Amino acid sequence: MIRSLYTAATGMKAQQLSIDTTSNNIANVNTTGYKKQRAEFADLMYQVMEYAGTSTSATTISPTGIEVGLGVRPTAIQKLFGQGNFKETGNQLDVAITGDGFFQVQLPDGATAYTRAGNFKLDENGTVVTADGYPLLPQVVVPADATQLTIGADGTISVMQAGQTQSNQIGQLELADFINPAGLHALGDNNYINTTASGDPIVGQPGLNGLGQTRQLFLELSNVQLVEEMTDLITGQRAYEAGSKAITTSDEMLSTVNQLKR
Repeated sequence: MIRSLYTAATGMKAQQLSIDTTSNNIANVNTTGYKKQRAEFADLMYQVMEYAGTSTSATTISPTGIEVGLGVRPTAIQKLFGQGNFKETGNQLDVAITGDGFFQVQLPDGATAYTRAGNFKLDENGTVVTADGYPLLPQVVVPADATQLTIGADGTISVMQAGQTQSNQIGQLELADFINPAGLHALGDNNYINTTASGDPIVGQPGLNGLGQTRQLFLELSNVQLVEEMTDLITGQRAYEAGSKAITTSDEMLSTVNQLKR
């Protein structure tokens, strides 16, 4: 009975982590470029009271043995980089990625971060930046007299300037991809940085070497499916309640033992 108390407690802690993860997904259902997460678990070690194959007589053996599980532990929170839905915005600085890859942005400390959120802006110098003011890499500066900005599927950036009849190319978008995107470290603000688990970035032109293409006037929305998250939330809640019930039942059994009289 004491064992059941600790086992049920590990289950409740695991379900709390699952609900925390699901809650974060729900909170970011409208976050541009957000990728959902999934909590993953594994069973803990087993207390062996009788090994399978132990002799039960001179001619027979135990076919299964007796192994009592001691609970569950979290093993990972997996980032799922499936494609999100697209939303047409009509904004010239909104860009979505169809397929694999990340935009590259420069952080204030000079490091490179990676993002799927393509809701770019212009700063006071005409530099293309993120909503937090981080410049896009390679840097793109839009002339002050630009009347129209065009971003092609291959990442070429062109502008039409006042008094001109032909567009001029002013930059080239480059995307980065990773062998293991799930190994990226999330900084928040829609940004990731690479780790030894993700591997080094593979940088190239959109549409080449397995990289996705760019789509102007669109944004990639979160890939969270609200119905699935609500279902997971209910499942986690019920599992948490069941764990608490197991602790209550074990406590009642211990109480019964304590009240035994000779």
